[in-house]
Amino acid sequence: MKKILTLSLLVLFSLQIHIRADEGMWLLNMLEHINMDDMSELGLELTADQIYSINNTSLKDAVGALDGGSCTAELISPDGLLITNHHCAYEEIQFHSSLENNYLADGFWAMTGEEELPNENKSISFLIRMEEVTDRVLEDVTEDLSEDERLSRIFSVSQQIELEATQDNHYEAAVRSMFKGNRYFLFVMETFYDIRLVGVPPESIGKFGADTDNWVWPRHTGDFALFRVYTGPDGKPASYNPDNIPLKSKHYLPISLKGYEKGDFAMVLGFPGRTYRYFTSFEVEELLDVEHPNVIKIRGIKQDLMMEDMMANEKVKIQYAYKYYTRSTNYWKYSIGQSEGLKRLNVIDKKKEEERAFTEWIEKDPGRLAEYGDLLGIIGRAVEERKDYVNAQKYMDECIYLGMESVALALEFLQLKGLLMTSDPGKEEVKAQVADLKEVAANFYKDYNMPTDKKVMTSMIRLIMDDIPSDYQPSFISDINKKFKGRIDKYVDMFFKKSIFPNEAEMNKFLENPSGKVLDKDPAMEAVLSFLSKYREMMGKTFEAEKNFAAATRGYMKGRLEMYPEKNLYPDANSTMRFTHGTVGDYKPRDAVYYDYFTTLKGVMEKENPENPEFIVPEKLKKLYKAEEYGPYGENGVMNVCFTTNNDITGGNSGSPVINGKGELIGIAFDGNWEAMSGDVAFETELQKCINVDIRYVLFIIDLFAGAGHLIDEMMLVR
Repeated sequence: MKKILTLSLLVLFSLQIHIRADEGMWLLNMLEHINMDDMSELGLELTADQIYSINNTSLKDAVGALDGGSCTAELISPDGLLITNHHCAYEEIQFHSSLENNYLADGFWAMTGEEELPNENKSISFLIRMEEVTDRVLEDVTEDLSEDERLSRIFSVSQQIELEATQDNHYEAAVRSMFKGNRYFLFVMETFYDIRLVGVPPESIGKFGADTDNWVWPRHTGDFALFRVYTGPDGKPASYNPDNIPLKSKHYLPISLKGYEKGDFAMVLGFPGRTYRYFTSFEVEELLDVEHPNVIKIRGIKQDLMMEDMMANEKVKIQYAYKYYTRSTNYWKYSIGQSEGLKRLNVIDKKKEEERAFTEWIEKDPGRLAEYGDLLGIIGRAVEERKDYVNAQKYMDECIYLGMESVALALEFLQLKGLLMTSDPGKEEVKAQVADLKEVAANFYKDYNMPTDKKVMTSMIRLIMDDIPSDYQPSFISDINKKFKGRIDKYVDMFFKKSIFPNEAEMNKFLENPSGKVLDKDPAMEAVLSFLSKYREMMGKTFEAEKNFAAATRGYMKGRLEMYPEKNLYPDANSTMRFTHGTVGDYKPRDAVYYDYFTTLKGVMEKENPENPEFIVPEKLKKLYKAEEYGPYGENGVMNVCFTTNNDITGGNSGSPVINGKGELIGIAFDGNWEAMSGDVAFETELQKCINVDIRYVLFIIDLFAGAGHLIDEMMLVR
């Protein structure tokens, strides 16, 4: 027994001490105490205060969270010019596109400030400061509290802390949980709401390779877009107004024309979305058994149906571009890659080894055994008991909420329905809601094609009927057997004939004279109510199955922190600002295969395929290549396009700046690599790569391809 214990602890200890400088999404207030020596050895020339300071301007003032953290963007001029990924701007590009002005296909460049395009609901948030508030949040939280009581006290104290942080200012504040609820941090942000589209390359550059190359290296994608941040005349955040002025940037990133070499220091700042590095083996098994198989199967079917219509009609292609590429295929391919990676790299076995070592550690001490003894058992049982309910919820998410467009639209009308069905609905309140819904409907129908919705709905209903037991199905689906003798086509025909939601003319007519009775009898509203009822039922059963799950996972995390007190662990990503550091470098993904650390414009030309829309190359780009006309952006007659570093990133980091040791921008992060798709669950030190577009390629496209040199003039270029 002693030999086994020693071996297991040595294995886990070796896992901990081999965490390299490139692993970890660190909070910025950890800089000075944890990472500065490591980064200085790698080539960082900045001080901690130059990266994060609450008293002086620093790098963090140039990096913001787009739309609450869906992507990252950075300031690159004193006048609020903002750069991010093309795919982070895809919704706005698609929104502004039409058959007459197809910015998806042709790109867009504002040659004057007046030509910049406003975007409703677009925002960017910059970090003002952060601080740990664990002691205050947990001051009155005792072990004898129920989970509900615990959450209630934490919520109450957090609200008070947030209120104090935003008193007498225009900032926003949020207290965020870290390490599964063992520590808490306050983040104070400043959010701007007037964000205008300035420039984007055509898809043939900004999305070159599309789904085929997504998550794959070598990569040749010019994945970038430009926005500008505007403020009110007083310099403070304001909604769109023609009188608004460009933001006067506190700090903006100088841009390096020098490039990089293998081994050069690279740092990424950004807002990574979610990682699950502290998942147990049970939760990883759930990913492989439930989450990913459902996403892969259901989205694969939806995407095939959408693509049929997109290829047949240019208008539909524009309408469904964002839905297809950004809302669906990205996570679909991610699920495929992560499933393969988790299996190939034996992540479940690695997690089980960690759990065995943890169990042996607690068994050495009666006090630890009493505190942590059955935590893993509780987690395992909860995951097993919730499996069927989680499966049903996932099907309803993918097939109904994300699969039936007109049903999802009906969800937006629930509040109006409730108001109209009261005995005395307030006229002004009804008027206000109708005004909001008119805007919702206009945006919906702009990008809606009824035949596509009808095809997808038919397939989604079939999937639920075939794959989910009737007890887990919403009644509007299970009743098809009773009311329509199992004929899905008959139900769908009735739905699209009688519902106002798929029909823009009928919807506009309704909004001019809204009626609760009309909504109450509408098939889409019936489907929504049925869906919500079953979804809540499944959530209740899931909650019942995992009553002690949150406490157990929190306890397991607490134990792991206690197990290695000398180790500074990083918290899972949760859309808060993080930094990660590493180096530029190549990798060997498998036996006898070597990937260099950069790609060039030559590779774009080698991939060209005029018959494949994913690999079309613009004529002007080919001419520039043949003439080797790269301006100051080429290097020895070569135009670099993308490069790889070993920085630790995930979703939400899209658009993050890749910064050299001097604090200069050298690239924009936009993807990870296929061989390390398990990285959100278990970082793979030898394989994990961050794929970045070279900032010099970005400048080349802006200047020589697009002829928008006036934008270059705003920037600070350094050699």
